[in-house]
Amino acid sequence: MSSRNIFRFTVKPFMFGLALLLPIFAQTAPATAQEVSDTIRVHTRVVFMDALVKDKRTEVPISDLKPENFEVLDEGKPRPISYFTREGEARKPLALVLILDLRDDGAGRFLKRPEILEIMAAELAKLSPEDEVAIMAVNFDEDGNRKMLTDFTRDRHQIAAALKQVPALMVSEDEKIRAMIKVSGTDTPASDETSDRIKGDRSEAKTGPVPSQLEVIKPAENPATNQNILSVETYKDPKSGATITRTIMKDGTVATRRVSKSGKVNVETGEEYSLYAAAREVSRIATVQRPNSRAAIVWVTDGIIPIILEDRNATADLLVRSNVTFNSLTVSMRTLYRFLLPFAKPVGNWIGMSFSGSAKFLAKQSGGEAVQVSRTSDYARGLSKIIGNLTARYSLGFTLAEEEKDDGRLHNLKIRVKATDAKGKLRKLEVNSRRGYYMTTAMGKETTAARAQ
Repeated sequence: MSSRNIFRFTVKPFMFGLALLLPIFAQTAPATAQEVSDTIRVHTRVVFMDALVKDKRTEVPISDLKPENFEVLDEGKPRPISYFTREGEARKPLALVLILDLRDDGAGRFLKRPEILEIMAAELAKLSPEDEVAIMAVNFDEDGNRKMLTDFTRDRHQIAAALKQVPALMVSEDEKIRAMIKVSGTDTPASDETSDRIKGDRSEAKTGPVPSQLEVIKPAENPATNQNILSVETYKDPKSGATITRTIMKDGTVATRRVSKSGKVNVETGEEYSLYAAAREVSRIATVQRPNSRAAIVWVTDGIIPIILEDRNATADLLVRSNVTFNSLTVSMRTLYRFLLPFAKPVGNWIGMSFSGSAKFLAKQSGGEAVQVSRTSDYARGLSKIIGNLTARYSLGFTLAEEEKDDGRLHNLKIRVKATDAKGKLRKLEVNSRRGYYMTTAMGKETTAARAQ
């Protein structure tokens, strides 16, 4: 059954506003034999955010703004800006993870072309020397596998070599069949009839009987009985009333089962490396391996990304918490899929799934970009736009008061920008930034004192 069939979805597959603790030491007078001065250590928590400001008409980034042009609203209330940098000034290096979705009926049909891979390598080579790139290939075979083609590296030759591996990952089904026949002892090309028979044999052996489309395939397995399972999360979504069960595997993949509030509509995803799994893995990598870099994902897709709505929202929360900016490079969709999408949307709403549009949603939530490409030359333009907009950002920060405690919820953020042009007219500007932050746990004031008796 196709990985995109409706209902039965076996789909192949730092904390936002990272709070840095800056020790501030009070100045103390020299101690004497008669007196020992007080020492006070105060832990300051700063919420950081990035903002891309563009001309609304031309979409060209604006780089000459000053702190007084910005207003940061936290839950609708203004916050004094205590930290500010812009393009050309000191910035965090990029830790960019390029994720190539290689489904042969999606973006893979373009990404196997060497000229497109060469264009992308040339564009990545233009990054600043301190910026790093990691490349991951996902969904390149029937098992929805993923593979790191290179870990974070500043070596542009290594990046180009990693991209050259892509065509070899995308062996067509007919090539696999011919290879099977050759191994079996004959070099005679298979006839269409033979190929169809082998395909059928393999399909029946792998899948067995096809279950009803609206059935849950099976409940989440107990981690104690399956060594491949890392954990199982089950919760009831307060908005939809649906029960969500996520089975997180040790290999990074995440299978999700959704049971509607009524219990009558059940769907399951899991074989395909999903957006949620990617956000979870990249967030962990960024936090552990590159805590002092600006983490970003560039997902190359055709726009068809079936995902359970609660998983899509959870993905946005993960990105916000981890301060990871999501971007997508979206290639042309197959004509058949474009035709079916209007019919699929109401069905998706009914069963609690999104079939397309998730890339744009996540880009908006995390302050990233969703760029469409079609011609070969568009790949350079699209990747250049994403990278340029990642590096042309303003970094803003405000300080949390000591009495502000972690309440465990998302705090909505909004950045307003007002600036005039050379003629004194108000510019029409567009601001891309993350939608909020999660407050870090408050660190209590640490005080020691000793006084002369």
